[in-house]
Amino acid sequence: MSTSDYYKKNPKAKAKRLKQQKRYNESGKGREITKRANKANRALGTYGNRDGKDAAHTAPNRAKLESPSTNRRKPRQGKKYSSGKGRKI
Repeated sequence: MSTSDYYKKNPKAKAKRLKQQKRYNESGKGREITKRANKANRALGTYGNRDGKDAAHTAPNRAKLESPSTNRRKPRQGKKYSSGKGRKI
């Protein structure tokens, strides 16, 4: 069972998760993540142009354009960076 299937079947759990996510997004750490993502998108020229691309972080302070479906399926914990390709941001 996928995570989305679980939350579709358990609306109370979904509400709890969304409440927790809202608190995190408003925290200092959550705002810092958003700030860095926006900076990378501006540097790559994709911020606000609706091209459907994400800034994928390939190494510390480096990023490249990638489709959201490819970028967001990468693991979050213990991510191994690639060879450092991508534009310096």
